[in-house]
Amino acid sequence: MSTPQNHLSPSTVRERSACMCDHGDVCSSYAPGHALHLIQARLASATPSDWADALVERADAATGRLVVRTLDGTAHELWSCAGAALEAPAGTPVALHGRYGVLAVGRTQFNVARV
Repeated sequence: MSTPQNHLSPSTVRERSACMCDHGDVCSSYAPGHALHLIQARLASATPSDWADALVERADAATGRLVVRTLDGTAHELWSCAGAALEAPAGTPVALHGRYGVLAVGRTQFNVARV
């Protein structure tokens, strides 16, 4: 006799999964604000017109949040568990790719989520 299988929807599985960065380990998720996926980085590189120069206004390394203001005056509140707030203290020039959620600090790129 076989037991019936419990079918879970994809959204239920995503809600139950926990990223390793929640436990102080290397990030295991490619969701917004977590690890930068290679395809995400390549798409951002392939669309250079979507990059916007910006300056970091505030950075809080404890929460992973930072606020960047593009040169047109628009403020963007972002979150990254990968350490973007550590790499970019207030006053740091950065570039933000709005379409693919990538923040470039020098040559280092981070996957960021809008807060």
